[in-house]
Amino acid sequence: MARKKWRVLAVLTLALALVAAACGDDDSADTTEAPSETEAPAGTSAPAGEVLKVAFVNIGPESDQGWNWAHAQGMKFMEAQLGDAVEVTFLEDIPEGPDSQRTFEQLAADGNKLIFGTSFGYMDPMLAAAEAFPDVVFMHNTGFKTSDNMGNYFGAAEEGRYLSGLAAGAVTESNLIGYVAAFPIPEVIRGINALTIGVREVNPDAQVEVVWTSTWFDPPKEGTAAQSLLDKGADIIAMHQDSTAPGQAADTAGAKWVGYNTDRSDFAPEAWLTAPIWNWGPFYLKTAQE
Repeated sequence: MARKKWRVLAVLTLALALVAAACGDDDSADTTEAPSETEAPAGTSAPAGEVLKVAFVNIGPESDQGWNWAHAQGMKFMEAQLGDAVEVTFLEDIPEGPDSQRTFEQLAADGNKLIFGTSFGYMDPMLAAAEAFPDVVFMHNTGFKTSDNMGNYFGAAEEGRYLSGLAAGAVTESNLIGYVAAFPIPEVIRGINALTIGVREVNPDAQVEVVWTSTWFDPPKEGTAAQSLLDKGADIIAMHQDSTAPGQAADTAGAKWVGYNTDRSDFAPEAWLTAPIWNWGPFYLKTAQE
């Protein structure tokens, strides 16, 4: 037992050191996990004194305390830094698909010159809107398609996932780690693989089992998925979801919780183990300034 505690301490110390290094004073970093990976379209500086209208389109509510909350904090940071130089619109609960394209086009027609879409499924609708409004800069989060006036942005989330896997693999006693996941798209699969690599590096006997929910934000469904994994003997619940429901299930069961998006150690302090978290503020500020 003493040896295992030493191993846990060493792993967590390494993880904290690497995360601290990623959280330095470099304003170009857009996440606390790793330096940003961005591809932004060329833009022009606004005339002195002109207000830049910026819009954010989000798949869920800011109140989720996860993905959408993190983007809201990034938006507020940008707004606080730029003050009257920006006018911000923040939209919540915009479905992926045709509804989002109509939303992007309406925002462009309303005079927004910089529009962020923060969900993978906005990619093709945003690309179509960008073609219709060539004088507007569109930025898509987590996707891979670009055009002359549409870029995309994300961070190396797999690095944070790997670190959380080191911690989970060192701490588990049942050797079963549950993972509640939204959709089998590239960013989610990368995260699962990265966490699993970290788990196996410190604990080759441990297994990671995934349950898919087919939703980004549905607390009851996420909680049920987590409970099904706990019922199989998982003593750690990891997640790629937007709510805290998997953490609530872990806390109730006396298990540990590897979160995502935000630091919710206050929500379930006994269950909380660690999490890759996002700090979008520096990137949003930098993009608006440019």
